[in-house]
Amino acid sequence: MTQTIKNSSEKITTWDHNVFERLIAVDLTPVEIQRIIGPSNRFENEDALLAIHWHPENVPLELIKTRIDVMYPNITEYLIIPTQHNEIIIYGDYAGAEIDCRASAFNRKVQILIHFNKTRLCGAQRLFNMIAHTRRYRATQLNDFLDSFTNQRYEKRLHEAADKTGVESDIIRFARIQATKLQKLIQLHTPNIPEFSIKNKLFINYLNSQKKHYDHHAIDRVVIFALAVKEIVKRHFALDYFYEVEDVIAEVRNLGGCIVVPHPEQFWPILLADYDVDGYEVWNPQSREFTEFLIQTIARKNQLQNSRLRSLMIFMGDDTHLSEKLLDAEAQNPDKAAREIGYQPAWDDPSIRKALNAMGMDKKKIICDYKKRLKG
Repeated sequence: MTQTIKNSSEKITTWDHNVFERLIAVDLTPVEIQRIIGPSNRFENEDALLAIHWHPENVPLELIKTRIDVMYPNITEYLIIPTQHNEIIIYGDYAGAEIDCRASAFNRKVQILIHFNKTRLCGAQRLFNMIAHTRRYRATQLNDFLDSFTNQRYEKRLHEAADKTGVESDIIRFARIQATKLQKLIQLHTPNIPEFSIKNKLFINYLNSQKKHYDHHAIDRVVIFALAVKEIVKRHFALDYFYEVEDVIAEVRNLGGCIVVPHPEQFWPILLADYDVDGYEVWNPQSREFTEFLIQTIARKNQLQNSRLRSLMIFMGDDTHLSEKLLDAEAQNPDKAAREIGYQPAWDDPSIRKALNAMGMDKKKIICDYKKRLKG
């Protein structure tokens, strides 16, 4: 029976324990395995697959390969590289990661995609250490996120998020209660929690799971409020412990790797920074408003910088998070759940295709050229 959020209790129930254990679990159930290997989407008309920005999370790579084979039965050209957050993962002949960095020039956290031919990772211990440090530090953000709801010193964050989202006091109270319960659950289960599970989305997934008991629309409002708090937390998160983006790029280049800037429209100054990168992502499901502008900007950069050893390339990313597909339907984020590895419909947009043709680029050529760069 659906309850009202006004009647929510601070008591941790067996149901709460069970949900928490499922959310932090690494091993997949038979139902979850079927959700991965039996995708509902098929892209039988696709003959080229470019997938260099996606996150396996806790889904085994062999299951992901099965999913890709089912979705794309007719591809003849492909480049598939996973980009786990702050962790290098090898898939086939290639390896990659999405790395959080500090850009002191404009005082922002930025992200870069790094890609390698897997043979380049010999002697990469320093890079592995840098990434492990970043991953451990980034994981501490969950504590800050939950403290924003439970610690009075962060009351201003809740007021700011409430003003932005227009939520009422019942929504705020419910979010506080659930954050408190999640903190207690983390304390109780600490010895058994995989490092992978300690991330901000744990709270969002825990909230969405409450749709089993509470009105879906009410929980959606709680999630919107929590996401607004998360953005405030990220804004205040200290950048000091991230490595400088130039240092990470230099280390990747020393190893013969390549670098792509994902969703640059989220931090525009990166277009002016002139970092030593191979290209920019001009479209993904989170960043798709300025695709043509970004293509034109990259074309101008290539025309003006004739001394550049490598021309800048155009990329698109799907930003798929595979763990989203493991969740029950009511607990999913619909936008994230709809993403698929390699599915980038912007390639078929007439205006975008015209802009790419003017640069002499298309998906197959980008796949071929980037493979050559990765080979070195």
